[in-house]
Amino acid sequence: MPWRETSDPYRILVSEIMLQQTQVDRVRLKYEVFLEAFPDIAALAAAPLERVLALWQGLGYNRRAVALHRGARIIQADHRGLVPDDTAALVALPGIGAATASAIRAFAFDAPVVFLETNIRRVFIHEFFPGAETVADVELLPLVAAALDRRRPREWYYALMDYGSALAREVPNPNRRSRGYARQSPFAGSDRQLRGAILRVLVGKAPQTGSGIERAVEGDRERVLRLLADLEREGFVQRVGRRFGIAGPEVVT
Repeated sequence: MPWRETSDPYRILVSEIMLQQTQVDRVRLKYEVFLEAFPDIAALAAAPLERVLALWQGLGYNRRAVALHRGARIIQADHRGLVPDDTAALVALPGIGAATASAIRAFAFDAPVVFLETNIRRVFIHEFFPGAETVADVELLPLVAAALDRRRPREWYYALMDYGSALAREVPNPNRRSRGYARQSPFAGSDRQLRGAILRVLVGKAPQTGSGIERAVEGDRERVLRLLADLEREGFVQRVGRRFGIAGPEVVT
């Protein structure tokens, strides 16, 4: 995992956003390519969204690419191009919640913060709640805090995550007993799949009409138009007359 070979805050930021809801093997294929194109905050902030989305293809959940792009522009404008080592400042960025902010602080700044992610949750449920039917995160967090190696938090969390990954192959998934566990809905035929198809039709191409997009993705007209409206509202696409294209530069406020 190349992101484990660096403590550069920008590279850790990119890896943590990519790893949200995406398997390690898929991220590994895209991570270095993305960083070659956008080696620092300034390069990512200056890039057109269309190029960012083009390099993001294959990772899914494209709204993360938009959030990362917007976040880079905010960091460039408000933090002198430096990823902040502050939970509140990180959470204020698009697409970053408390857990991701803490992961960035732990892995980029070796900060002794407490957080949960899938593999860490699996370890603590397995070790401390072997007979429980449901376990809430609020029950786990004090244990994570008590176990934390505050001298070497980065190394400690990497070890926990590796143990959790090994457990996933050896025992029935303890995370199924997490109170917040939810099985992911099927991808095939989902709105998420169709959104991705719409973006692939638009990235790197001239703006197209709704009917042209509908034909290209072989989707139901009302559904395609609804998803185009969602993508426009979320900042992925912009409408000019009757045509849709990838959104142009945004102004960071």
